[in-house]
Amino acid sequence: MPTILIVDDEIRSLEALQRILYDSFDVKTASTPQEAETILQQEWVQIILCDQRMPQISGVDFLKTVREQWPDVIRMIISGYADSEDIISAVNEAGIYQYIAKPWHPDNLILTLKNAARLFELQRQNEALSIELKMMPEHLDRSLADRRELLRQNYQREDGIVRAPDSCMNRVCEKIRTVAPYDVSVLVTGESGTGKELAARALHYNSLRWDQPFVVENCGALPDELLESELFGYKRGAFTGAVEDRIGLFERANGGTVFLDEIGEVSPAFQVKLLRVLQEGEIRPLGSGRTRMVDVRILAATNKNLEQEVHEGRFREDLYYRLATVSISMPPLRERKGDIPILASNLLETAIKELGKTADGFTGEAISCMQAYHWPGNVRELQNEIRHMLIMSDTAVLGAELLTSRVLRAVPEEMPVLEDLAGRGGSLKERVEALEAHILRETLIRHRWNKSRAAKELGLSRVGLRAKLERYTLGKAM
Repeated sequence: MPTILIVDDEIRSLEALQRILYDSFDVKTASTPQEAETILQQEWVQIILCDQRMPQISGVDFLKTVREQWPDVIRMIISGYADSEDIISAVNEAGIYQYIAKPWHPDNLILTLKNAARLFELQRQNEALSIELKMMPEHLDRSLADRRELLRQNYQREDGIVRAPDSCMNRVCEKIRTVAPYDVSVLVTGESGTGKELAARALHYNSLRWDQPFVVENCGALPDELLESELFGYKRGAFTGAVEDRIGLFERANGGTVFLDEIGEVSPAFQVKLLRVLQEGEIRPLGSGRTRMVDVRILAATNKNLEQEVHEGRFREDLYYRLATVSISMPPLRERKGDIPILASNLLETAIKELGKTADGFTGEAISCMQAYHWPGNVRELQNEIRHMLIMSDTAVLGAELLTSRVLRAVPEEMPVLEDLAGRGGSLKERVEALEAHILRETLIRHRWNKSRAAKELGLSRVGLRAKLERYTLGKAM
């Protein structure tokens, strides 16, 4: 079990984090940097999670010391203050692996820390093999080329997009295959969680640049200054914390593809700088007086209507047309109900590998409930729902009762949506009966079709419940 050290001067925060992480990690706590150093000297710590605002010293300054004395420890900052200078300083001076903002979600925090523990283990393996690797450059070149070829073949064969044989996604995937070989900018649109990054990867691995880098930047997650430094790089002394030159993502991806996610969130000032890259193929690192030429294909994605943004003056028209040489629209999951069974199975396989817990699939009733729900968060929401089901399960097959209430309360297509009852035709009696049928179904699923428990909750006798089930023709889906 990985050992994690939490450093925070607030005792309640320490206790809360310890309770949440206790089952997954060997948790050590310290309320002062001095206590933390003592623990680091005595224990083999893999991860340190440190609060940024402490009375004696900032988290970044403390982790600089940790970096010097215990460089292998994965260092992470947790803070309720999202100051861009703090973030830049943390990343560059203290070598921070992750900057976690408060309030944090327990599941996301645990997943992030597990990834950090995996990174620590990979670093150790890398150190152990470094001498052998240096002696085998030709073998490494072949291995890397083989892996790139395998990845390319996977995206060429399946596009990386899981779907049913008769899916509406087939038209999207056909358009991706058609557009991919042409070295033009592509704008991928769609709601959050619809798989826009998967589409971008399919475009890259089916292009002539498939054997070159593919890099991703979320433009909506960073302020202008930090986004500019990430994409264009910077010279030493360009801003507080810039202690050395850094190459930006555009240069790292030279010859390959840059995917700019949430492009609709960038400010008008930054849009001008992106336009220069598209028009001239050149960048200027922060603090530098010289431009550098780059050769990259730019793919972009947004969940906004950029044409409307252009019309309202929030997005540059010239940049829009540069980005949208071709547009590809990703349909929401509610329009892909036929894909849900195969998507759910695929996501379950992934969750089993990540969480280390086994399952044999879903009941038919669980799949029916998933297909009845409208999935505002799309595939990403479905992924989280399946992880939740797997974690909470105590049976080999995952049943509908494991679904969260928002999914479980969704009604199938043959039943009227509750919000529409008031506007539906028919008598008051008919509309009330439709509502009653929905309540009966949701209660029975929650109680795994145990009629005694459902009848008790609803204040009915078993005979009365049975009569209502026969009346509404409600039965358990197999």
